[in-house]
Amino acid sequence: MNFFTYFYEEELNRFFYKRPQTFNKYTNRELLSYGLGATLYMPATRPNIHQEILSKKHEGLTSLVIDLEDAVGDNEVDRAEMLLMTELLKLYGELNKGFLSFVDLPLMFIRVRNIEQFRRVNEQLGEATKLLTGVVLPKFTAERSEELLTEVLKIHSNEHPFYAMPILETATVIQKETRMEELMNIKHLLDRCKENILNVRIGATDFCGLYGIRRSADTTVYDIAVLRDCISDIINVFQRFDCPYVVSGPVWEYFSAKKRMLKPQLRQTPFRERYGDEGLKWRAQLIDENTDGFIREVLMDIANGLTGKTIIHPSHIKIVQALNVVSYEEYMDAKNIIEAATGDIGVFKSDFSNKMNEIKPHYYWAKKMILKSQLYGVLHEEFTTIDLIKKEVYV
Repeated sequence: MNFFTYFYEEELNRFFYKRPQTFNKYTNRELLSYGLGATLYMPATRPNIHQEILSKKHEGLTSLVIDLEDAVGDNEVDRAEMLLMTELLKLYGELNKGFLSFVDLPLMFIRVRNIEQFRRVNEQLGEATKLLTGVVLPKFTAERSEELLTEVLKIHSNEHPFYAMPILETATVIQKETRMEELMNIKHLLDRCKENILNVRIGATDFCGLYGIRRSADTTVYDIAVLRDCISDIINVFQRFDCPYVVSGPVWEYFSAKKRMLKPQLRQTPFRERYGDEGLKWRAQLIDENTDGFIREVLMDIANGLTGKTIIHPSHIKIVQALNVVSYEEYMDAKNIIEAATGDIGVFKSDFSNKMNEIKPHYYWAKKMILKSQLYGVLHEEFTTIDLIKKEVYV
């Protein structure tokens, strides 16, 4: 499995100084935690999931979550579980026939409602549980979620690793008077089984729901004050250098165009300088599709140290992947910082003569850039993420 499978070989060689590497559920956990990319959510009631995976319907898809929780109505839980079993058992049957192997699969997760459902699904799937990379644990709390992690540890094996991805989205996390104590308690709980935690996810929709807020397609999570405040504390706790986790960007809810109210969030200059009048026309198309708000939010995610993003439409895959690619300048700075970390010097001028690289302060950043570069690749110096987003992908 690779990012950018929708590019031809010639295009990959033209755009990438360092091409994206292959990865799968058996990849080292530290590296794999950066490989979720655009994680597509789909309800367990969706028909023909196994066929979509077999046919690779969604170009570039590398991770998906089959949802038994909020995407399923309370009155259709039994049907959703039955459909999930049917689809995964069919997929497992195709694997046993040799039509594909475990390494051909995207990273697949199920999102469960509670521990009873988790145990029930695992028991009914049997050997087919091996199809899964792990489980998503919604409304994760320090008080009530330890048993869920114990179940994850029971399923995990060296031959078939199994991971948890907790979602932070409860009132005790968003409410100021309980937030830091709850975050620290969750952190201590996760630290006890860190090798089975793939990443930490942020439930922005649930957080907003607790305050009767729904952001528009013109508004990023960073424009909502109560969300911005909470995300800041989540980053503060879970991305500390001494015991960090990869934290993923929250879901973007929009996928279709509607009349906009606020001014566009994409500057004209990068498009005009890169592609002239054609670039301006393409920028106008992105704005008409309300894609500019999504691009802005992903850029803000990355600026705040988040990697990957939850999505609800396959048209978002290429944008998340493209914006997470490491630039040539970032890669060379990171590589030089790590190579210079011998204790002989403390600071040196960047090869690009536009900044100072301080080895100790920038070392953790450099390590993250090198890990990301292995999966997302590194662009040649003359290309930008705009060139990757411009690629037309069939959805």
